[in-house]
Amino acid sequence: MSNKPLILVTNDDGITAPGIRTLVSVMSEIGDVVVVAPDSPQSAMGHAITINSTLHVEEITENGSAISEYACSGTPADCVKLAVNEILKRKPDLCVSGINHGSNSSINVIYSGTMSAALEAGIEGVPAIGFSLLDYKWGANFEPIKNHVKKIAQNVLENGLPNGVVLNVNFPRISENEIKGVKICRQAKAYWKEEFDKRTNPMGKDYYWLTGKFVNEDHGEDTDEWALENNYVSIVPVQFDLTAHHAIQQLNTWTLND
Repeated sequence: MSNKPLILVTNDDGITAPGIRTLVSVMSEIGDVVVVAPDSPQSAMGHAITINSTLHVEEITENGSAISEYACSGTPADCVKLAVNEILKRKPDLCVSGINHGSNSSINVIYSGTMSAALEAGIEGVPAIGFSLLDYKWGANFEPIKNHVKKIAQNVLENGLPNGVVLNVNFPRISENEIKGVKICRQAKAYWKEEFDKRTNPMGKDYYWLTGKFVNEDHGEDTDEWALENNYVSIVPVQFDLTAHHAIQQLNTWTLND
């Protein structure tokens, strides 16, 4: 049996996406890799899970490959659930999700399938990281960030993570020698100002394309948006406990039991 760490790799862009192929390559340098990822793109799925239809998993491992790969019909969160509870013979030492084609900084973390896979791993008790590059193109260049991906993963394996915490890592779209460093950040307070492009199909029925503008109202220099705009890699520790602890005292002053 190998004494290397067992690393689960997943994503939301689909198992053939260049981002996950890069992540598989990097992770294979530091551990034994198993890939369980969607068989088609599942971007912006959030933490959706499949409960009203069946799930299918197909092993697509190439002959002679040391890396086992499985394509799943479900969401990113489904992939992690199936991997941990059905496919893997033991709990992985690390789950990495991505590398996403596009940003998952700030409010984007709420919608992200990439980060939901990482959060699901955290719920399962597995240290987890979501990686994203601020380049939506299918042909995005992941070479400049490979060393940083490897170093961050190694640090998590060596040092662990606080209970209930996973990492949201975003990379600016620049060359390796332009990256100034890595910053531990908080999530910027920003939002999407949504717009809908209304159109009519040939049958006379209306349909909509969601569009919008990203609005960052947070000017703090400790945020992920500031770091990325200034050529730093941003790391935001994210928790899946959504309790607004600061509000409990105020709510306890309400008259609710009379």
